[in-house]
This record gives sequence, C-alpha cells and structure tokens, in this order.
Amino acid sequence: QVQLVESGGGLVQAGGSLRLSCAASGRSFSTYTMGWFRQAPGKEREFVAAFGWMTTYAESVKGRFTMSRDNANKVVYLQMNSLKPEDTAVYYCAGRVSQGRRIPEEANEYNYWGQGTQVTVSA
Repeated sequence: QVQLVESGGGLVQAGGSLRLSCAASGRSFSTYTMGWFRQAPGKEREFVAAFGWMTTYAESVKGRFTMSRDNANKVVYLQMNSLKPEDTAVYYCAGRVSQGRRIPEEANEYNYWGQGTQVTVSA
C-alpha cells in the first residue's frame, strides 16, 4: 500500500513558477511509476507528466514543466515554470507498480492517489 501527500500549490501570476512535491509512504517506492495529473473545474482529469524508466510529458507542458524523483526520500517533484492561466487546476500525484518500459498516461491505470493541491495562475 502506498500513501501519497502533495504540497506546494498556491496562487501565482502568469509567467511565474511553482514546485509541487509528493511524499510517498510504503515499500518499494523505487519500483513504482509515478505520475502527475490535473483537473480543472468542469473538466476531466488529465495527464501532466510521468516518471518511469524515462520521463514523459503532456504536449501542453513540454518545455515548461519538469518532473523529478528522489527514491531515497520517496518524493517526486513537479517544477512548473512559465505558468499560464490555463494551468489552473487541482494537481494530483499518482502511482502504480512499474510496467517496465510502458508508462501509462491514463488516470484509471494508476492505483494510488494523493488528495490534490490547488494551483491557481492569475492573468
């Protein structure tokens, strides 16, 4: 069983930066594929980034967001730069047992979820 707790959200002006953190508990964290998703009001939860054997990103955040992980401390990060108002959403950390070279981008393929952290980008 893995428990995930996000932090680092907040209010920022367009063009600014935020770094989200996701602290994990449980065993074998290094064997998990970790992902970040977001959900804006009235919209479906969407993929942002994932870190398995490599890191993958949604097209909308490529070049602006960077995902990293610290296996020793069981933490994943999402560094968000050049933020836009359309990045406003609740951001969720997610995890699942690794499938080798396959890195899922669908929310329903992840078993473990955090409670979410609000990111608001003002124009």
